[in-house]
Amino acid sequence: MTVPPTSSGVAAFFSPLGDHAVTITVGDSIDEATHRRVRAISAALDSHEIVGVVDQVPGFASLVVHYDPERVTGDEDEPPYERLVRSLTDLLAHVGDETLPPPRTKEIPVCYGGEFGPDLGDVARHTGFTEARVVELHAAAEYLVYFVGFSTCLPYLGGLPPELATPRLAAPRQHVPVGSVAIGGAQAGIYPLASPGGWRLIGRTHVRLFDPSASPPPLLRMGDRVRFIPVREVQP
Repeated sequence: MTVPPTSSGVAAFFSPLGDHAVTITVGDSIDEATHRRVRAISAALDSHEIVGVVDQVPGFASLVVHYDPERVTGDEDEPPYERLVRSLTDLLAHVGDETLPPPRTKEIPVCYGGEFGPDLGDVARHTGFTEARVVELHAAAEYLVYFVGFSTCLPYLGGLPPELATPRLAAPRQHVPVGSVAIGGAQAGIYPLASPGGWRLIGRTHVRLFDPSASPPPLLRMGDRVRFIPVREVQP
């Protein structure tokens, strides 16, 4: 089901994902305009409670809304999915970029290369730059948190300089240390927890992206801006 935009709304395509979720697709590319639409819908869902909705999972160009079919309100002659889409359609008709909260900027200190960035040399060889130039370009950019996912609080960062794009490893590592700063194709990221992973490791930070004792536990959220600051060592 496709919903056209109103004068202030967002165009979207709705599709079922099983019998407890609906996918709202607002584009087919990774870009900031599409990202703003996803953020606007997410913010609207946070501020306007729709009965039956239990969770939302944003992505690059879509957002999955999980719901409890038994709690969805509306015409009982309609299936729960159709009732929910009707409510979401009404919500999207009043969603615009102006509803977005202001972005935050977070600075992340990074120790590049050596034992903390074992793939920095590979990135340099692939791009034709020196290791020092790779670090300079990586740290000069400003990154956008498109969304957080895969593992707990892992940020998918857009804004990597195109000339630094490097393919992922042919075979993922079984263990990537917590705080590893990495390049995966045209994206950048930070591993919040020790885990397997196939991205190229170019440095490490001591900053904790996930702290269960903090409120909220994630350091970064969708829409944040990130700057990497080169440092000489990783603090304990």
